Amino acid sequence: MRNSRSWGRRWAQAAVAGALCLGATTTAQASDHLDTPRVIADPRADIGDIFAWTSPDARRLNLVMTIVGHGFSDKLRYVFHVDSGPGFGQTPRTTTIACSFVAAIADCRAGDADRVHGDASGPDGLAGRHGRLRVFAGPRDDPFFNNVRGTRDAYNVAAQAIRGGAAVDPAGCPSFDAATTRAIADRWRRTNGGPATNLLAGWTPASIVISVDLDVVDQGGKMLAVWAETARGTERIDRMGRPLTGNALLATLGPDAVSDGLKERYNQATPATSDQFIPEIEKSLGLYDAFDGECGNAFLADRSAGVSRYLPLAVLLADDRLWVNGASGVCGQLFAVERAALGGERALGGDCGGRTPNYDAVDVYRSLLVNGTPTGVDDGVDRDERQHSTVTFPFLAAPDTPSTAKP
Repeated sequence: MRNSRSWGRRWAQAAVAGALCLGATTTAQASDHLDTPRVIADPRADIGDIFAWTSPDARRLNLVMTIVGHGFSDKLRYVFHVDSGPGFGQTPRTTTIACSFVAAIADCRAGDADRVHGDASGPDGLAGRHGRLRVFAGPRDDPFFNNVRGTRDAYNVAAQAIRGGAAVDPAGCPSFDAATTRAIADRWRRTNGGPATNLLAGWTPASIVISVDLDVVDQGGKMLAVWAETARGTERIDRMGRPLTGNALLATLGPDAVSDGLKERYNQATPATSDQFIPEIEKSLGLYDAFDGECGNAFLADRSAGVSRYLPLAVLLADDRLWVNGASGVCGQLFAVERAALGGERALGGDCGGRTPNYDAVDVYRSLLVNGTPTGVDDGVDRDERQHSTVTFPFLAAPDTPSTAKP
């Protein structure tokens, strides 16, 4: 399978979005969409998050997929796609790591290199027949932390300002006054007006944890790009790459029906066929860029490009994959690969990037969208309640109690 990209060509051919049209913005209940009804209908098909990073000796790639349900379906395949190539944006080779389940028995294959078959729910998981693959499959503590209610409140402040007549520039960035930007920042770091809380505290999703030799997945080169899917036969149910892209950038303040339709199409697409979402992502980027009161300072924003100000970042995000520098065993920064390749931060060239269970992914992601740096947006929740490891398999903390909690 080939998954090669020419970023210059994609940027040149991408559609140019018009101005942000938010006149029909809905209220609080529609401000923070989760997933589509089709995905929610079977929580065992609903991907919560994926994580990807290298071992300290840069000899293994570690992968995690959390599933919103507390178990796995025997009708689904759980699949990681690891694209590889010589540099950022160039990934001509793909290795697939796919797992299926019958009762408590996992069957996971890393291409043709190795296979795990058996009960992988023990704390050590199971090693593959050739020692190149290790798999754990069972409930673990969810490492993702997010002040969802604070985010909803911040969105509501922005929506109210837009309904109140805030001007929107040609690139889709609303002009928020100082009082509005202060209110957005304040609401974002509180929960119901009080100290921020993690909505997912105590949540124990079913988790697939994989550690695989890097030379199994880097046949195209040391630069890796990872995404995951759940599928029934040839039908894709859900997919994910970076945190938040699918749920936060498609009709951010739009009605449920619009957002659900976009996300359903998004789930059916692949990173290679996602250019169709670039105009919609541009609209949401204009909104995010306004949250600090300054338009044009988002990551990769081109102030001289008029209505196309957010096109470079929209193209990057539409290709929704976690980029991992497989040549490095130092993993400290979300978006490190992208920031080194496109943002001029050469010092990050030695960082593996990806996403470990301990990154404050929400704050970094949103800060880049709001002000172009990895800091500045703070949802008040800086770490998970449990300690997760980046070096000791199966990495995610064991749950305190049986997996009956609900977020």
